[in-house]
Order: sequence, then C-alpha cells, then structure tokens
Amino acid sequence: MVKFGLLNGPNLDRLGKREPEMYGSVNLAQIQQEVENKAHLLNFQVDSFQSNHEGALIDKIHQWSDDNFSGLILNPGGFTHTSVALRDAVIASGLETVEIHISNIYKRESFRHKSLISDIVSAVIAGMGHKGYLYALDYIKHRLDV
Repeated sequence: MVKFGLLNGPNLDRLGKREPEMYGSVNLAQIQQEVENKAHLLNFQVDSFQSNHEGALIDKIHQWSDDNFSGLILNPGGFTHTSVALRDAVIASGLETVEIHISNIYKRESFRHKSLISDIVSAVIAGMGHKGYLYALDYIKHRLDV
C-alpha cells in the first residue's frame, strides 16, 4: 500500500472560520476526510498533520521519509514564502511532493507571489479551493504510476 502525508502549515486549522470569502467554508477536518476517502479508493494510506510551528512540520516530514512514505501533499501556508528550513526538509525527504494552495497566491499581495517551495516539488496547485487537495492526490498517483 502506498503511504503519503498530508501536511498543512500555519493557520490552516482556521479553515472554515478564517476569511471564508477567500478560503471557503470547508474546514480542515472535512478536507482531511475527503482526502482519506479518495485515498482509500486508490488503495493509499494517508497520514494527516497540521501545525502552526515550523519545527513540528519539519519533524513530520523527516518521520514520513524515515517511515518510507512515497508522497507528500503540502500546503505550507505562510511558510511558503519564508521557510528555507521547510524547503530543505522537503528536498532531503525524497518524497514525491505536490505544493497546494487553496487561494491563487499570484492574485494576492506581491510578497505571496514568491514560493521557496515551488521549484523543488513535482507540481503546484493553486486557486482551486479545497478540491486542489484531491487533484494533488490524483497527480501523486499518476507520478508514482501505481
């Protein structure tokens, strides 16, 4: 069975409450359930994790790599634009990684246009709402050819 991680960074625990006009009304638990349901159909095992703390996210990536996970769906939140350490953890992990953003970061403030993650991942999905997580899962299945 293919194992992959679903990793969400800072403030994503506020989905459904935080700026619903931008992020929608679906909360993180609902997104995780949708991903788990689809993963089950694909014979994938998913481990979901969210933290507002950079080190906890990095530790989780290391753990998944050590546990022989194959893929990672990563919404780094605000760390997208600031975290070299998170970038380095993704590189070191060897995980097939898709960067996901609920909003279109390129239609927002200019400081959000630069991702420190995008050039080291297989794909970036932005602006497709919470459904982007499901598209990321499809892409990982395609990339892993399973």
